[in-house]
Parts: sequence; structure tokens; C-alpha cells
Amino acid sequence: MTSDTITAAASGTWTLGDLVVNRIGFGMMRLPQHGEALVPEAASRDHDQAIRVLRRAVELGVNHVDTAAFYFSPLRSANELINQALSPYPGDLVIVTKVGPGRDPSGNWLPHATPQQLRGQVEENLRQLGRDHLDVVNLRIVGTDSIAERFGALADLRDAGLIRHLGLSNVRPHHLAEAQAIAPVVCVQNMYGIGASPEQKEFLRTCGEQRVAFVPFYSIASTGRTAGATTNDSSKVHAIARARGVSAAQIRLAWTLHRGPHVLAIPGTGDPDHLTQNVAAGSLRLSEDELTVLDSLHHETA
Repeated sequence: MTSDTITAAASGTWTLGDLVVNRIGFGMMRLPQHGEALVPEAASRDHDQAIRVLRRAVELGVNHVDTAAFYFSPLRSANELINQALSPYPGDLVIVTKVGPGRDPSGNWLPHATPQQLRGQVEENLRQLGRDHLDVVNLRIVGTDSIAERFGALADLRDAGLIRHLGLSNVRPHHLAEAQAIAPVVCVQNMYGIGASPEQKEFLRTCGEQRVAFVPFYSIASTGRTAGATTNDSSKVHAIARARGVSAAQIRLAWTLHRGPHVLAIPGTGDPDHLTQNVAAGSLRLSEDELTVLDSLHHETA
């Protein structure tokens, strides 16, 4: 399973709007720094290592990269690393970014963007990535309030040609319905993994019925969240991993991909070996018995 001959193509494909991507992608949150992400005092990752990992991901068939302008450490910006490593961009590369949250130059969080401020965030992503349009922009939110005004602002930017497709992040089912009434939604990016709640599972099914991609985050990290992979995996996860000769992280990734053909994975890492393992997880086919055991686990992502 760790063979570097396994590519992201083994995971199958999904179409985001009109953009075909392999179901194993790459998430940028962890790449700008070592240790916990999204904290002001983060230790910046070696520049050359970050560039090598990104280029290796593309060599392994990854053509879906998830990023954000607020993914940065004191010396590294996720978007600028993408630009430096991959520009001029391969024709099949899909870069998905998100707007809504923001951080000041010292890394402290700012209030979420107003509808009027979202254009500035979109333009900042364009500048950092060196693009004249963004493939997919997710509106990331906190809370349960209406998103109509904010999503409508992004729909206007889509109509203006700055954005090709729209998605949502950290949302509830009523947000998806609200957004779909304004403009097409190609993906929902939410926390999800082994031990997901019945409500999370139902939302994943709803997305599949509407042909909306479901993109889990923290599917490996679980309770570790921004700090990284969980260290308290169930003994049942470890038992299946040992029997397969793979890592617990690979089992977690494989399980999410088994949730449906519309489920995409965006594991992130700065370690070349972990990258190879993550991509190889897309070729792992779990048995019905293994899935039954994993499906029975509860609240590991709570």
C-alpha cells in the first residue's frame, strides 16, 4: 500500500461542475508549518520541502488541491507555495479555495467577512495564486444564520467571471438548500470521519442525492483537528490496519471514500512518505465485514 506506483487515479473520479478530479486530493492546511496549523506562533516548514511535497502530489496524480488565503505561517503562505511549486498550472489541476474567515498579518483571527468584504478575499486568492479566475470557492461559515447575502455576493462574482463554481464549508442542510436557490453548489466541505453522527451521515446522503460532492475535513485528524492525526484511534481501527499492513490513517481515508462515489478526500501533510500513503489509500477496498466494524464505531470525531 505504500508503493509509489499507486496514483490518485486508483481512487476514481468525480466531476465538480464541469471539472473532473481524482477522489484523492491534497489539503494545504498543514503544509505551511510544522505542528499545529492556524496558530500565530507556528513554526514555518522548510520551503524546499513544501515545494517538493506539492510537486510530488501532482506527480502521483493529485489534481484537486484545497487551500485558503488564511492558511499561512510566519514565513509560508499556502497559496504562494502552490503558485511557486505548480505554476504554470497543469491543465487538469483544480484549485479549490475558501473565503469567509480571515487572519491579520500576525496570524490572529479576524471577524468573518461581510458580503462586501468577500470580493477582497476572492481577489487576494487570485493574486496569491496568480490566476485570473478561481476554479471553486467555498463559503466557510460559523453558526446557523442565513447565508443568503454572503452566498449571493459570491454568486455575483461567479457571474462576473472571477469564480467558476461555488461550494460551502462547515454548513448545515438548510444552508445547502438556501444556497441552491441562489446558484448551483458543486461541493460541501464539512467535518466527517469514522464515528460520524447520524445527522452527519444523513447530510452526506443528501449531498449524494443532489450530485453535490461531499468533502470531509479532519477525517484523519479526528479529535486532533488542527494539531494533526489522532493518537487515540480505536483498537478496532488498528486491528484492521494491522491485518491489511497499512496505517490507521489509511483505513480512515479508505472508509470515507466508501461512503459514496461523491465523497472526495483532501488529506494534507508535509511528509513525503505520508503523502504516498495517503494517495495509496485510494486503492484500498474494504470488505463488508471491515465496513460493518468501522460503521459501528461512535463519536471518534466528536
